[in-house]
Amino acid sequence: MITLYEGAFAKINLTLDVLGKREDGYHDLKSVMQTISIRDDIEIDLDTGKPWTLSCTKEGIPCDETNLAWKAAKVFFDAIKKDPNGLAIRITKRIPSEAGLGGGSADAGAVLRALNKHYGNPLSILALAELGALVGSDVPFCTLCGTAMVEGRGERLRRLPDMPKCVIAGCQPEFSISTPVLYRKLDEAVITDRPDNDAMEAAIASGDIYKIAGNICNVFEPVVSEQYHQIDHIRSVFNRFGALAVQMTGSGSVVFAIMPDKGR
Repeated sequence: MITLYEGAFAKINLTLDVLGKREDGYHDLKSVMQTISIRDDIEIDLDTGKPWTLSCTKEGIPCDETNLAWKAAKVFFDAIKKDPNGLAIRITKRIPSEAGLGGGSADAGAVLRALNKHYGNPLSILALAELGALVGSDVPFCTLCGTAMVEGRGERLRRLPDMPKCVIAGCQPEFSISTPVLYRKLDEAVITDRPDNDAMEAAIASGDIYKIAGNICNVFEPVVSEQYHQIDHIRSVFNRFGALAVQMTGSGSVVFAIMPDKGR
């Protein structure tokens, strides 16, 4: 039996724009995504000689073929046409669920990277990310990691220069949001403030954290904060501690702040 280990890193959306609904029912997005340090840990046993299993340290996470990590393993082995002769996935969960941090997608991306490395990298990282699109919309980016412009429903990626090192703080309110309901509300809303993704890309290329902070924008946030005033309360707390910028990530509900790095 062989055991593989891989970190599964959360993401935030520095920008997030919804461009319209597609014929397949999904929405076209454009977003600058960034990996952050909070992570789950993935262990994969190969050649167990037993039926596939998945376990997780957090209750309430599906531990069957509906889990994105399980789906990622299946699409990988289907793609390379190999049989692992039994597989067991163990997830040590730290990324909060229903948070907009891409926890399940991060786990799936980590499974893809770990298996690809073990089998001698038969797929390039971009081809591996493309495979991740079969699993979920955020899986391609969570496979690639780093800083990237993400388009379509998440399947089109373009690497950007690394974001300068900074301190990111996050807070998860005590409510969860139905993503399909939120999309329906957004479809009915008039969006008055959209992100300038070109300006964000230029800010990242310049390495200026203040310019980056000045260009964050998420079209979902006004729709959510209209109903959940906790978002504004969290913003005010972060601002009292000198945040450079505060924003909700993804479709929520975590609110993150770019904080000044006192150690610099």
